[in-house]
Amino acid sequence: MEGTEGTQQPHLVLANKLFLLTHSDVDDIEKVRLRDEVMSTVVADDMAPLYETLAANSVLELDQKVLDSMRAKIAEELKKLDEKIADAEENLGESEVREAHLAKSLFYIRIGDKEKALEQLKVTEGKTVAVGQRMDLVFYTLQMGFFYMDFDLISRSIDKAKNLFEEGGDWERKNRLKVYEGLYCMSTRNFKKAADLFLDSISTFTTYELFPYDTFIFYTVLASIISLDRVSLKQKVVDAPEILTVLGKIPFLSEFMNSLYDCQYKSFFSAFEIRTVVYSQFLESYKSVTIEAMAKAFGVTVDFIDLELSRFIAAGKLHCKIDKVAGVLETNRPDAKNALYQATIKQGDFLLNRIQKLSRVIDL
Repeated sequence: MEGTEGTQQPHLVLANKLFLLTHSDVDDIEKVRLRDEVMSTVVADDMAPLYETLAANSVLELDQKVLDSMRAKIAEELKKLDEKIADAEENLGESEVREAHLAKSLFYIRIGDKEKALEQLKVTEGKTVAVGQRMDLVFYTLQMGFFYMDFDLISRSIDKAKNLFEEGGDWERKNRLKVYEGLYCMSTRNFKKAADLFLDSISTFTTYELFPYDTFIFYTVLASIISLDRVSLKQKVVDAPEILTVLGKIPFLSEFMNSLYDCQYKSFFSAFEIRTVVYSQFLESYKSVTIEAMAKAFGVTVDFIDLELSRFIAAGKLHCKIDKVAGVLETNRPDAKNALYQATIKQGDFLLNRIQKLSRVIDL
């Protein structure tokens, strides 16, 4: 399960292929190849529990003979693992007992039996004293969480890992956890925190079991583009040596990033998720601007930009108003002092309410 340098954990490679198999944008010919690769991995690792689930969801066709063969191999291997556990408990020390239980945990993870894997990891944890080894068990759990996209399991495991670090733990594992948490934040659309965690991990990245370094840089750039202001983007991403060394290896990423920083909005505009960032950056240069000029800058029609901006303004994501008669956009960005004042008032009201509630409790 542990990834060596440059090696992604095989089950997470499988998870990516399973995602592509269910994606509508992947063509049928590519899906045929992906289905063959998924089936080969499932059979090679005797992943009977996962195979049954995939067959039930019509991702793979069920071959009963193949399934029966996998089940027989699983039963045989479990018998051997139980014998090793029994032998270790009778004849060997605590370390050997732990290793025997860990081997059974990793076997359940390998075959895709999530529930039994989690149960066995708990048993293994009970045999584990060292904080570093207990932390490794959490990483195994996190990897399963990402494989099954179980965000509750991931969130609980991250909290557990942070509590463990209060007892000790080395910096290498702490830095690895930042990448795991960053990936969780990105998966749950908390791009600001994801960018902060990823950027803080660039020079110490060793989490190859999750993804290759190039993929890590790709995620870092995307999260940063969405969440950082232009000055921060320049300092932390555009001019970052670690990012520049691999930027050319990732198709279109350099053009994508630099088109935003260089204000080439038409080239950048195809990415919908970050349009509000682009709109905000464009409007920062103006107190007012015609809708026609903005539409031309983005390479779209006036009607399109009018509809887009109306939606984002209504959602509170853009601070401007549209003068339909004059065909002009007028910005009304709140200044920093006013925003701080409003935040202070809001927090003050909250504090007063808490004090009033406390006073009523004391009176009773």
